[in-house]
Amino acid sequence: MSLSFMIKLQILWALNDIQKIYYPILTAFGVPVNVVTIVILSRGKCGLSKCVTRYLVVMAAADLLVVIIDLMLRQIPIVYWEQFSFLRVIRVCNIHAVLLYAVTDFSVWFTVTFTFDRFVAICCQKLKTKYCTEKTAAVVLGTVTVLSGLKNIFWYFLYQNEYWLSNSPWFCSVNPEVSRSLAWAVIELMHYIFTPFIPFLLIVLFNVLTVRHIFVASRARRRIRGPSSGDSSSDPEMENRRKSIVVLFVISGNFILLWVVFMVCSVLRRLDYLGYHVPLPTFVGEIGFMLQLLSCCTNTFIYAVTQRKFREELRNGVNYPLAMMVKLIR
Repeated sequence: MSLSFMIKLQILWALNDIQKIYYPILTAFGVPVNVVTIVILSRGKCGLSKCVTRYLVVMAAADLLVVIIDLMLRQIPIVYWEQFSFLRVIRVCNIHAVLLYAVTDFSVWFTVTFTFDRFVAICCQKLKTKYCTEKTAAVVLGTVTVLSGLKNIFWYFLYQNEYWLSNSPWFCSVNPEVSRSLAWAVIELMHYIFTPFIPFLLIVLFNVLTVRHIFVASRARRRIRGPSSGDSSSDPEMENRRKSIVVLFVISGNFILLWVVFMVCSVLRRLDYLGYHVPLPTFVGEIGFMLQLLSCCTNTFIYAVTQRKFREELRNGVNYPLAMMVKLIR
């Protein structure tokens, strides 16, 4: 064996050992933080519009489902396959696959729809009053949910119903000839193009257009207000825009940063099966999985850092049970 191969193998073994700690911790952490986020945002006391609140609540719910269906019910049994070998006799893996890929699509495309909503709110003032409403948000999110569910039904027929429990790109048993077939390669490549390649491009596009609009509007507003008006921070309109775009840019940037490795690895792996070979170490794909799943547990911290009222609600939620415990002890 070559030295480079041995180094890659050692890195992969080290990652497998890390995953045995990383995935349980992420699960134990991801469930409560997303539940807390849903509860706090649903109370409607964070100073956000009902439209924005609806998007953020549904995004947190999708992340919670990913934590349960992917982390808890897929990744942990894979890295602890000796303890979960009994799952091989449970014949529901193809149903599990449909649910897993559907909730992943929910998480990704809800982020896209939120980014587009904020783009409209900031850049399209004439459309804003009609589009940026709670009712429109419900319709958009419902449509994405239905389409994502329908899109992933084909996994039920491509996968077998037995769990394979191998740390590989798929986790259900599958016929090797099918997995190496052109039809499978094309279907899976299209799947990863729709999630996350196209969402990745759309989020970048909407953010670039939003930034461009903000710069143009800021210059125009400064000219109108004149040099005697002082710094733009005293302008309530610009301050409201600043608060709105901070959440948008941090959420979008977080998504791009944590999904980019997974996206590149997924597309390159399928291009390899189509005959376009691009050498890529296996451990890079594992890092992609780990970062992608981390993205389902980070939005709570984003809200806590960027939203003062969210921090206050979070602090009150933590202090209340502590105060009750103190009273009971006394």
